[in-house]
Amino acid sequence: MRFAIPALTLAAALALAAGPAAAKLPPPSEEAKAKAAETAAKNAWTDKVGAFQLCQSMNRTADHYRKSPAGKDAPPPVDTPPCTDPGAFVPPAPPASAPLEAAGAHSPPGMATSPPSSKETAAEKQGQPKK
Repeated sequence: MRFAIPALTLAAALALAAGPAAAKLPPPSEEAKAKAAETAAKNAWTDKVGAFQLCQSMNRTADHYRKSPAGKDAPPPVDTPPCTDPGAFVPPAPPASAPLEAAGAHSPPGMATSPPSSKETAAEKQGQPKK
């Protein structure tokens, strides 16, 4: 006995299962944004280093070919821009942020009405005797 699932039922089941996967993610934090910017800058620098190394390799290969017996009849070299060295990687400067106190990181949300810790119970604070 063979069971066949209609294509429409299968498609509907897949669509229902994919719903939670399409949920919106929260926005990234400032630290995550800075890390992503540094990673992007590092990847761009790595690409430039790779292009520089490829340029040098192509120049060495062309020079070797022109010096070999097979390259004696080669046409003259074409003027190309020189290889540019990207230099050492310099990470991007972090974005300027407000001091922690100005951002409210260490301050409580409201004015303190009592010390942060006491031996008094919640019932005693409300004026009810302790049971």
